[in-house]
Amino acid sequence: MDHASILALYDRDMREGAQPDSPDARVERIGRVVRQVSSAHGWNGVVWSDLDETNADAAIAEQIAHFTGLGHEFEWKLYGHDLPVDLGQRLRDAGFTAQPEETLMIGEVAGLTLDAEPPQGIRVLPVTDTQGVDLVAEVHEKAFGTDSSRMRHQLLARLAADPDTVVAVVALAGDTPVSAARMELVPGTRFAGLWGGGTVEAWRGRGIYRALVAHRARAAVDRGYRYLQVDAMSASRPILERLGFAPLTTTTPHVYVP
Repeated sequence: MDHASILALYDRDMREGAQPDSPDARVERIGRVVRQVSSAHGWNGVVWSDLDETNADAAIAEQIAHFTGLGHEFEWKLYGHDLPVDLGQRLRDAGFTAQPEETLMIGEVAGLTLDAEPPQGIRVLPVTDTQGVDLVAEVHEKAFGTDSSRMRHQLLARLAADPDTVVAVVALAGDTPVSAARMELVPGTRFAGLWGGGTVEAWRGRGIYRALVAHRARAAVDRGYRYLQVDAMSASRPILERLGFAPLTTTTPHVYVP
């Protein structure tokens, strides 16, 4: 896999050519910035920019004014190769707060290890309705310690409006949800994104996360997608590398709260 070429393709298709991630969102291209505008329940933020030292500060101020006018918190999704090289510092100087750094990892499905199965006693179920989404939300809150209302709203909306563009699964030990994850399929591109993979602490280290990655990868193959993309935290990166994913760059969310 040619890392530079795949990263350029990812930037073109998934960032500059971004598509809305929910039915109540829209993507706007304003000058050298691409942003998503959604409801207060959705994700609002900047997904791509093409800036330099002469126009970066003005573009930052414009986005702050726009989202503040809407009353929305928003995220500037900053990648390690974005320009200017001090864009992160400029964002922080403007009032953004940097979140933990993640690694953009991409795997070509033809080269991934897809034979990982859940451990004994764990069954994986597809999520297609409100009851299933509630189980995913329960895992999300226990695994990450964060509120799941936004994720729950987005997943329900997507399952209702565009069910062919999302694959969600939950792993159960008996009747107890212990892990969950989803995959978002982007029509017209070769990329599918793996999101929200989390396992309740007491069940980590047993291969459940690995099995859910393999499960979604097989679903991507069945639907004709060539690449899988993950924004990986440090705990997930070694598992993904063993499955065949490669790190291409970093991504650091910068959040602005009006």
